[in-house]
Amino acid sequence: MGHAHSAPDPSDGGIMIIKHLSAHAKFSTEKMAKTDLAHGATLFAGLNCFEPGQQHAAHAHPGQDKLYVVLEGDAEIQVGDETQLVSTGAAAFAPSGVMHSVRNCSDKRLIVLAVLAPPPTRS
Repeated sequence: MGHAHSAPDPSDGGIMIIKHLSAHAKFSTEKMAKTDLAHGATLFAGLNCFEPGQQHAAHAHPGQDKLYVVLEGDAEIQVGDETQLVSTGAAAFAPSGVMHSVRNCSDKRLIVLAVLAPPPTRS
């Protein structure tokens, strides 16, 4: 029980319960930071953590769907030709091959859960 704030081990492939996702957030003053939470055979989940003004530039994932869930903060999320403000508790879905980006448009930190299926290949 004493491991409530320790980072999960996404490489073990086992069952895990994460009670407070945002507690695993890591930030960098240089650029958006990422924290891997789970990496299974068919799905990946991780945190994208943004300081104010940081962004994840527009990109696409051929053959891979992505779901963003805003855990804390306000994000400007672009999916295809649509850009909207997405706040805590809201989500955005980018289907395979569709350009998408995320920007922290506030003066507070932003934590976004990113879920990808299938998972990225490990290198």
